[in-house]
Amino acid sequence: MSTEDPSRRSATLADSYTEMSEILMPNHTNNLGRALGGSILHWMDICGAIAARRFANRQVVTAAMDHVDFIAPIDLGDVVTITAYVFDTGRTSMDVTVDVRAERPNRRERIDAATSFFSFVALDSDELPTAVPALRCPTEDQRAKREAARSARLERRQALAERGDRHE
Repeated sequence: MSTEDPSRRSATLADSYTEMSEILMPNHTNNLGRALGGSILHWMDICGAIAARRFANRQVVTAAMDHVDFIAPIDLGDVVTITAYVFDTGRTSMDVTVDVRAERPNRRERIDAATSFFSFVALDSDELPTAVPALRCPTEDQRAKREAARSARLERRQALAERGDRHE
């Protein structure tokens, strides 16, 4: 393990903010003309990894992905926009919120389509876990985004735990 002191450096939530867009093409759809879940997960993982790399200024690997909520279908031809940012950190890990929206420009519609939380671990040059910067949120907007992500994750975990209790 790297011995770099994470208190020596910091990065902001804004440093990690990432947005990417795709057009949902036939090779990413199912037989109903809607997005394959695996394609959406792939894009979410890439966007989250970019956010984590920007934050840590290092190579990262996906360590975990929380329960994914597919909220609405994404249709062939929709513009798919994935956004991600680091909202919490550990010593070598970063928690990233990742959201997906579908846009139908010809109808001027935008819908929330999927959401999840990912955890990434930063790697040093020997591909061992290494310290990540401390997270700073110097603006009210960044503090609000951080708290919204923390609250959403806590609510989701509580809802999943309640669902699990009912199925036992």
